[in-house]
Amino acid sequence: MKFEDILYEVRNGVAWITINRPEKLNAFRGTTCEELIRALNKAGYDREVGCIVLAGAGDRAFCTGGDQSAHDGNYDGRGTVGLPVEELHSTLRDVPKPVIARVQGYAIGGGNVLCTIADLTICSEKAVFGQVGPSMGSVDPGFGTAYLTRVVGEKKAREIWYLCRRYSGQEAVAMGLANVCVAPEKLDETVQQWAEEICAKSPTAIAIAKRSFNMDTAHQAGIAGMGMYALKLYYDTEESREGVNSFKEKRKPDFRKYAK
Repeated sequence: MKFEDILYEVRNGVAWITINRPEKLNAFRGTTCEELIRALNKAGYDREVGCIVLAGAGDRAFCTGGDQSAHDGNYDGRGTVGLPVEELHSTLRDVPKPVIARVQGYAIGGGNVLCTIADLTICSEKAVFGQVGPSMGSVDPGFGTAYLTRVVGEKKAREIWYLCRRYSGQEAVAMGLANVCVAPEKLDETVQQWAEEICAKSPTAIAIAKRSFNMDTAHQAGIAGMGMYALKLYYDTEESREGVNSFKEKRKPDFRKYAK
C-alpha cells in the first residue's frame, strides 16, 4: 500500500500513521484524507496491530486542518465540501483499535478536531491547541463541536469556538482534551509505552469497550452529515470566501460587510 501524503509503520504491534506534509504544517488536502482513511482501516483490521498512533511529521505541527491553498469555496477532493472529513472522522471512531493522537506542536482547526475524536491524546510541552474556523470563514458542524462538548464541557467548547484562542498542552490536560503532557524528548517514548500497554490487553475487550463508548454519541454522525451540507452552502457565500481571501492576502478579514 503506497502513500504520498502519509507514512505508515508498525512498531512492536503499534501502527504509526504520520501526516507527512511538514512544509504545510501537516494541513490535509483531499489526498491526505483518502490516505488516512485507507491507513486507519489497514491498521484497524490488522490482527498484528493492537493500537494506532496518529502523528504529524516534523517539530512544528501535529495538524493544522484543511489546506487553505487547496480551498476556494471547495477543497480538492470528494465529499460534501471537497474533503471526505465525515468519513475520516467516522473511521477514527469506528476502527476497533484505540487511536492515540501524538501532538508535538500545533493542533489547530481540523487538527484539533482529530485530537478531540481520538481515543487518547498525548502531547508535549510545546503543543498548542485551538480552533480557527470562525476566524477563517469555516466551522466544524459535527464531531468538532457537538462531541467536543462531551470532552471538555459545554462552556469550554463554546469558548474554544467563539474566541479561537490558543491553549498549551498543560491547559489541554486540565480541560480534558489531552490525557498527559510530557517533555518533548519524552513524547515518543510515552506514546509507544501507552500504546504497548494497550496491546497487552484483550483485543476483543478493548474493541467492545470502544464500541460501547461510541454508542453514547453515535447520533452525532447524523449531526455531522447534515452539518456538512450547511457548511457547503456557507462556503458558497462571500462571507466565507472573505476568510480564505484574507488568509491568502495576509490581512485581517472583514466578515461584517458580507453578513446578511
